[in-house]
Amino acid sequence: MFNIKKKDKVVVLSGKNKGKQGEVLVVNPGKMTAIVAKINFVKKHKKATQSDPGGILEKEAAISLSKLMLVCPKCSQPTRPKTDSLSDGKKVRVCRKCGEMII
Repeated sequence: MFNIKKKDKVVVLSGKNKGKQGEVLVVNPGKMTAIVAKINFVKKHKKATQSDPGGILEKEAAISLSKLMLVCPKCSQPTRPKTDSLSDGKKVRVCRKCGEMII
């Protein structure tokens, strides 16, 4: 259903982080969002506790899957992968630009 999975390298297509690349940490199919490493930082105010000093923390926030595009590991180009099936019936993603399988 989705062409973006965990540990894929993606590029951001629009917004304040346009053009940046990162690795997908988490995909949430219910909300159609993903968390990408070092992209879309937000500030979170955390209250101090006895064990933690608290303060203003920065963390990655979720970004819509429609704003992300998969980057082919071989040709390093953003691509919309097509789906092919192997001889044993297993489906794989294939780069439209270089023809290599994306694992």
